[in-house]
Amino acid sequence: MSLSGKTLFITGASRGIGREIALKAAADGANIVIAAKSAEPHPKLAGTIHSVAAEVEAAGGKALALQLDVRDEQAVVAAMARAAEHFGGIDALVNNAGAIKLVGVEKLEAKRFDLMYQINTRAVMVCSQAALPYLKQSASGHILNLSPPLNLDAKWFAQHGPYTVTKYGMSMLTLGMSEEFKKYGISVNSLWPKTMIATAAIEFELGSRDAFKRARTPVIMADAAHAILSSEGRSLTGRLLIDDDILREQGVTNFEQYRFDPAGGSLVPDLFVD
Repeated sequence: MSLSGKTLFITGASRGIGREIALKAAADGANIVIAAKSAEPHPKLAGTIHSVAAEVEAAGGKALALQLDVRDEQAVVAAMARAAEHFGGIDALVNNAGAIKLVGVEKLEAKRFDLMYQINTRAVMVCSQAALPYLKQSASGHILNLSPPLNLDAKWFAQHGPYTVTKYGMSMLTLGMSEEFKKYGISVNSLWPKTMIATAAIEFELGSRDAFKRARTPVIMADAAHAILSSEGRSLTGRLLIDDDILREQGVTNFEQYRFDPAGGSLVPDLFVD
């Protein structure tokens, strides 16, 4: 279960879960393409493609930092080609880039919905399509989408239906691509956290870090992603996985290690998880 020598193309990898997945794979000696918009330091958000590239190298991996807007399909195609030329191929695509606005239909601006749709749903298709020629050449190609199980309870649509639609679109593409790419031996899965994860996206959406006391760190998602991406021969495909579940399948029993605050209260379930 090692990603040594494998090349991972990770979108939105300049911070949060994407960064943590990159560092976990780097510890195996993997090649990491850090593809994100953040090339310059942000006054309120730590991390750029260059700072993560340095962390990847320090962790034992090889890095290629590429500034990329996943809404631009021509730029995506060019980035995939550059990554494949640099590292000699692509073995895994992690569609981690995301946009969130927890607002209902009545008050959501159309341009904000467009942004969420383009980054959440459309980019999964665009990036997967662009990576496909290289994944076909891999001995064990993977696509991993950071998207939830399909829970059709009306409560998940009532307050933020537009966001739900764009995230569920990712999961439906997971199911479709797993079948479509079966003939190429490519595994396609989704991964979602059981509990809230302490990330900048959550902090800014909720307006504070108070919720972090009842959240887990991104490390749990990185460990779960590693288990998925190191599986072989489509032994794991077409699944909408929860981090807890896949780690339990791998024999993990200590989940307290993932708490952001060991003294915090009961963990907050993530969206779409009952």
